[in-house]
Amino acid sequence: MLHTLSIGELAEQLASRRISSVELTRHFLARIERLNPSLNALITLTADGALASASAADARLAAGERAPLLGIPLIHKDIFCTDGVRTSCGSRMLDNFVAPYDATVVTRLKAAGAVMLGKANMDEFAMGSSNETSFYGPVKNPWNTAKVPGGSSGGSAAAMAARFAPYTTGTDTGGSIRQPAALTGVTGIKPTYGRVSRYGLIAFASSLDQAGVFARSAADAAPVLQAMAGFDPRDSTSVDTPVPDYGAMLDAPLRGLKIGLLREFFEGLEPRNAALIHDALKVYTALGAVTVEVSLPHLPLSVPTYYVVAPAEASSNLSRFDGVRFGYRCEQPKDLADLYKRSRGEGFGPEVKRRIMTGTYVLSAGYFDAYYLKAQRVRRLITDDFRAAFAKVDLLIGPTTPTPAFDIGAKIDDPVTMYLNDIYTIGANLAGLPGLSLPCGFVDALPMGLQLMGPHFSEGKLLGAAHRYQLETDWHMRTPQGYE
Repeated sequence: MLHTLSIGELAEQLASRRISSVELTRHFLARIERLNPSLNALITLTADGALASASAADARLAAGERAPLLGIPLIHKDIFCTDGVRTSCGSRMLDNFVAPYDATVVTRLKAAGAVMLGKANMDEFAMGSSNETSFYGPVKNPWNTAKVPGGSSGGSAAAMAARFAPYTTGTDTGGSIRQPAALTGVTGIKPTYGRVSRYGLIAFASSLDQAGVFARSAADAAPVLQAMAGFDPRDSTSVDTPVPDYGAMLDAPLRGLKIGLLREFFEGLEPRNAALIHDALKVYTALGAVTVEVSLPHLPLSVPTYYVVAPAEASSNLSRFDGVRFGYRCEQPKDLADLYKRSRGEGFGPEVKRRIMTGTYVLSAGYFDAYYLKAQRVRRLITDDFRAAFAKVDLLIGPTTPTPAFDIGAKIDDPVTMYLNDIYTIGANLAGLPGLSLPCGFVDALPMGLQLMGPHFSEGKLLGAAHRYQLETDWHMRTPQGYE
């Protein structure tokens, strides 16, 4: 079946004209229409546009053009602006918003010949760890539809796990690619902050947000990240540094690679989860890697630090959604103050309101120094810990999540417990580091993820380390029952 093939295999079939992009696109559209109602993974399906793009890709292929992503379908997280297509950010506030331009990520993948099938469901304004805060309802995990897929990019992760597309895009502010990748059994990479442009990505926390990729494997993720990465003058946080050939780095030998075991990640870790990580380490040591125990003493402070910094930035970024210029507008406002209050009160969901209120509080006079400034100082300490660790090792390894996927509704009324699901992923965002999650086994018949982190701009090394592991194991090849 076409949905079981890798990106490389699909590209070869397209290039040899054994299949056409239109045929491939129709296959995935039919699969989405049949299976998505049980998952709620997509907000918008762009069938007509997809078929038009596929037809254009076929013309390029017929003319002899060859490219890794030419004619291959994808699904974008509904946080990326897409010209002429609704971009809702999972919120009632933007339910009627049709973007007038493309995000840079969308532009670059279009130029590579990608075919957009639709937009994936997500936690409202990317705020959540379970994909239950969406205005369009929760996304369900293909491995068990009573479970969450993780968030905020849960729609993209669930769509990838169900093989609705060969790859999907997501964003990661505190773990929102890696955590849902782990809970749905797919590969997800968050690149270095600044490696992929944020232009046209609707902002949650500007110093933390970063676009990335979901795919079946590291080998599939490499050409997608290759197409997305690079300097963008329209993004003031974009870094002007060369992008290496990620595909060429996949087969780099691991002999002598120093992998750091994060002591803090294993303290109190559930034994079955810990056993999976140690089994993965055996694979790496058999490939010639060397393990070294390291410590990040300030890492336990990452969750409280994040939940000061991120809401503070969100309270500023979301002030533009006021019912005046675009988005949701309340009915018959009495005056300007009523327009603001009711539009925001009716347009935002509970989790977004909670974070706006928290952020406004920590930025307010009398509390700025006590909370926000102190959080930024701790952020620096966490970054320094990572820098010291990478002076000793090449990569860091540990679990992606503390537990497998939990029941829908189990934590939605307990925000603090929900926030702790990101305890292993937030540190990389605070330090602007790249991170990758890849499947490494199952607990209670649910997938678990192995997390790799590296120094700035080490995406190629992360992809290579993941690829070599995936050549030795088949966890990434497993598909949920009913989605084979």
